[in-house]
Amino acid sequence: MLKDGVVRALGTMSGTSLDGVDAAVIDTDGAVIHGFGPHGYRPYTPEEQAVLRAHLGRWPDDGVAAAARLVEEAHIDVMRGFAGIELAGFHGQTLAHDPGGRGTHQCGDGARLADALGYPVAWDFRSQDVRQGGQGAPLAPFYHFALAKWLRADAPVAFLNLGGVGNITWIDPSYARPEEPGALLAFDIGPANAPLNDLMMARRGLQFDADGALAATGRVAEGVICDLLAHPFFAQVPPKSLDRDAFAGLSAGVAGLSDADAAATLTQAVVETVRLGLAACPSMPAQVFVTGGGRQNATVMRGLASLIPQVAPVEKVGLNGDMLEAQAFGFLAVRVARGLPISAPATTGVPVPACGGRISGMS
Repeated sequence: MLKDGVVRALGTMSGTSLDGVDAAVIDTDGAVIHGFGPHGYRPYTPEEQAVLRAHLGRWPDDGVAAAARLVEEAHIDVMRGFAGIELAGFHGQTLAHDPGGRGTHQCGDGARLADALGYPVAWDFRSQDVRQGGQGAPLAPFYHFALAKWLRADAPVAFLNLGGVGNITWIDPSYARPEEPGALLAFDIGPANAPLNDLMMARRGLQFDADGALAATGRVAEGVICDLLAHPFFAQVPPKSLDRDAFAGLSAGVAGLSDADAAATLTQAVVETVRLGLAACPSMPAQVFVTGGGRQNATVMRGLASLIPQVAPVEKVGLNGDMLEAQAFGFLAVRVARGLPISAPATTGVPVPACGGRISGMS
């Protein structure tokens, strides 16, 4: 049984960029953030990344044991470096996401982690939301709401996550709870780092375009951007979510371009999808806080500054953009343990607020 009050939780995240496992400690009662603890990172080796890439798009019955074992071992490896943990949140690795069809698949068994680590682990955060008719993503918005309260925001703000896929959370901090109608609107906005990272790996053997330097030397292929924005996803009313490889046509569109022009085009694609995402929000937020790897791309950030009066990496307000999602799953783990909702109609489209998740190793 989880104790009452504030819990020291360890959250983990292995995102669609496939770079590695983030782990971060948060002190919370599941509603209020009481403090941030240490954090760690365990990168995937190139060989491990190759295994994960080979399993993208696969479902539990498609032979994913090798990927699941890899993900579990990598998480156990980094999680063993933390002491005093009372509960962990294990997101697993998303291999496939099709909420209108087969569902959502995050490989990795939380029960194995609980056995190895000796404390309870909350996991399988998305399935119940999808079963109830939601998109199962994004799930960080309830944590973003708590962060807005921690920052003492007094006007609507937004968190813009530029990971493999981009998503935005618009928050009205005047509400008391994140599940209240009007408190949040959250949705995936389009491709972010994944197409650019894939391009850099395929053409130059690099993980990403460091500081957006290559993109800064290229010319944007406007026709490719126009084709991207004609995708039916952008006409859908939020909330909505995406699979990592939902925009394969974008990568195909830059196949004939030079490295620099392809990088410039994929970078501008991120900016354009943010523009459309902001237009779908109830109002322009007073501030936009950028998290995820995209905040470290100077070319992306210059493009965002042309759209948004007040935009900055989350570090400007004392947060850790590399660990925000890991912290989110520590926060959500406590909510799962206490039967509190982790998604709502305005974040995933689920008909009513959903608790979700399951816990292994809880006595």
